[in-house]
Amino acid sequence: MKVDELLEEALAETKHLQEGEVFLVKDLFKGYVWHRLPIKERLLLGTLFLHEVNKAPCGVLPVEKTSSHQQRYKKC
Repeated sequence: MKVDELLEEALAETKHLQEGEVFLVKDLFKGYVWHRLPIKERLLLGTLFLHEVNKAPCGVLPVEKTSSHQQRYKKC
């Protein structure tokens, strides 16, 4: 699967979250799907997701980072 397809899948999955729910990008995928992705693709996907959330209002806001420097998001 290409990174742009994964990005579209992640953005579509945010529609299923409840308002106020805090999540990581990896939470938007089944565990085995996420773990099969090479680390390079995971990092790129995270960067693209953040960029997409910042450029277009989609009901998701970036919040604090975790202790392992993963970006958290909140559904609005």
